Amino acid sequence: MTHSRTVELEGHIIDSGTMQRCFGAVMDLGGSFDVEQFDVGKHETEESYCRLTVSADDPETLRDILHELHQNGAVLEDPSEVDLVAAPADKVVPPNFYSTTNHPTEVLYDGEWIDVERIEMDCALVVDPEGASDGSPRAYTKTLNAVQEGDLVATDQSGIRVNPPERPRSGGGAFGFMQGGVSAERPSESTIREVAEELRAVKEDGGNVMVVAGPAVIHSGAGDALADLVAAGYVDALSAGNGFATHDLERSIYGTSLGMNVETLEHPRKGHKHHIWTISEIIRAGGIEAAVDEGIVTEGVMYECVENDVDTVLAGSIRDDGPLPDTITDAVEAQDAIREQAHDADLVIMLATLLHSVAVGNCLPSTTKTVCVDINPATVTQLLDRGSAQAIGMVTDIGTFVPTLAEFVLEGDEA
Repeated sequence: MTHSRTVELEGHIIDSGTMQRCFGAVMDLGGSFDVEQFDVGKHETEESYCRLTVSADDPETLRDILHELHQNGAVLEDPSEVDLVAAPADKVVPPNFYSTTNHPTEVLYDGEWIDVERIEMDCALVVDPEGASDGSPRAYTKTLNAVQEGDLVATDQSGIRVNPPERPRSGGGAFGFMQGGVSAERPSESTIREVAEELRAVKEDGGNVMVVAGPAVIHSGAGDALADLVAAGYVDALSAGNGFATHDLERSIYGTSLGMNVETLEHPRKGHKHHIWTISEIIRAGGIEAAVDEGIVTEGVMYECVENDVDTVLAGSIRDDGPLPDTITDAVEAQDAIREQAHDADLVIMLATLLHSVAVGNCLPSTTKTVCVDINPATVTQLLDRGSAQAIGMVTDIGTFVPTLAEFVLEGDEA
């Protein structure tokens, strides 16, 4: 016995490869399809439409196929309303709950499609019938540990519509130059200038810029340039770890980063102790802000973040020395703090940190422009493999990228 359902695809489905991915998914999962209608958009702004019947030998296979198609933006013809089941206990979701993608999503509730707020991947989708400020229904995501007993959680794919971002028909516009994934062969200077122009454009439009930074930014000598960008108002949020902040503070107090003079590459006597002495001094002062107020820390990225009221989250790890009193050592608390930063960001620049880049990438919607820079292409590759398809990577030395970026951004201020 054959089991079938009809689905619809609409948008720039040819240019973006959506139709090809959907056809391939059906065949890869052991199904078949019959295209019933196919209208091709013939102009740059005209969308295409495809309606196809998908068939499989058993309902389980059909369900798997429909799930895959749904992730790529396909919608069931005449969809039923979203199926909601009350969470049986705190942090417990019903079986077959819908796990979100990071793409813009809508739910069909009470006859209306409702946008899902705070979209990110791997969350539960909750509907509050009267949760909006005007008493209308509200849909939003919740991490599993935030689910409360009685929350109305969406199950399966019924009444849910995913809208993956589409490649611009023209191939141009903001970030059009970066399409194509990870590469070490793009012309670095022109690419960095494009990033600088986008950074300036976001700030001119009143947008929010988030920087995710690893210790190599300081150790490579790029800290001064990042501090200049913070001082000039081009960074609204900083997400980093204990190591980044410690290296930066050490450089302000002792002139070294992990015991090495960044300018001369010399290792002063007892320089290997500077990072732990730095942590001790910050603890003694009562924190980074107090150390800035007391004149212990007089320059650097953390100094500029304090002086310019930049939202800063330092997320701890099991290997941290100290840690600094500002470091969040509770993993769930750190996740929640990063999540708040990520949801406010319009542009995210990730600099030489695998763990923090992946962590932030997991919290971002696919519509947030993201640049990931690392000398190791595996960093960007892993970010993409985790589902952050909007992240485009530059494989280059961070010690070159950040100063060049700052130069291009700040020269615009002087023009």
